[in-house]
Amino acid sequence: MLTLNVVALPSILPIFSAQPCNHQFNYLLANTGRRKLKVTRPRANFWDSIRSGFLKDNSTQVVESPSTLQEEEEPQPEEFVLVEKTEEDGVVEQIIFSSGGDVDIYDLQTLCDKVGWPRRPLSKLATALKNSYMVATLHSIQKSPGSEGNEQKKLIGMARATSDHAFNATIWDVLVDPSYQGQGLGKTLVEKLIRALLQRDIGNITLFADSQVVEFYQNLGFEPDPEGIKGMFWYPKY
Repeated sequence: MLTLNVVALPSILPIFSAQPCNHQFNYLLANTGRRKLKVTRPRANFWDSIRSGFLKDNSTQVVESPSTLQEEEEPQPEEFVLVEKTEEDGVVEQIIFSSGGDVDIYDLQTLCDKVGWPRRPLSKLATALKNSYMVATLHSIQKSPGSEGNEQKKLIGMARATSDHAFNATIWDVLVDPSYQGQGLGKTLVEKLIRALLQRDIGNITLFADSQVVEFYQNLGFEPDPEGIKGMFWYPKY
C-alpha cells in the first residue's frame, strides 16, 4: 500500500509532501496553478498527518459549531485540452482531461481489455464509478479537415478516487491505453487527480500498486509502507 501524506496548515496554501528517499518533497500549489518544488527535511510522520481530530496532548480538539463555520465553495470539475497535435494528413488530435466523471461503461470495459485487466461485471463497474468521490478521464478527440461536427472521441485513460470526504482518499483503477503510454499521460493523470483532491482539503492519499509500477508511483511522491505500516487484506475462505 502506497501513501501520500499532506500536511495542511491553516490560512496558507496546501502542502503536498512525500518522503521517498530520506527527503520530503513539498509542492506549494498556488492559485495560478504554478508549482514550485523544494526539498526539506520531514516535518511530520504518517500518523501525525491523519490525527487531525486530536491535539498533541491527546485531548479532543474543540471544533466550532457547523452553523458558525463559513461554508467553502466546492471546486468545480475541470475540463481542458492537455495535448494537441496535427498529423501529416491534417487530422487534428486533442487529448482532453476531465475531472467531471464522464465515462461510458462500455468504453471503460474496452479500455480495460486493452490493458489486459480481467473483466468485471458491468453492473458492479457502474456502481463503483457512481460511488466514487472523483473520476478523472483522458479522451482523444480527432478532427479531420472538412468534417466539422464529425469528431471521433474515445476514452484513452482513467483514474478514480474514493474518499470519506474529509481526511482520506484512495486512488483506484489508473489505466492508460497502451498505444498512448510512454507519453507521460499516466503521470499527468495522477498528478491532476491529486491536485483536485488537495483542492478539496483531502490530506491523506493512498493507493495499491502492483510490484512493477511501485517505482512509477514513488516518482510521484508516494511512499510504500510509511513507518512500517502495512496494508491488510481479508478474503473469504471458501
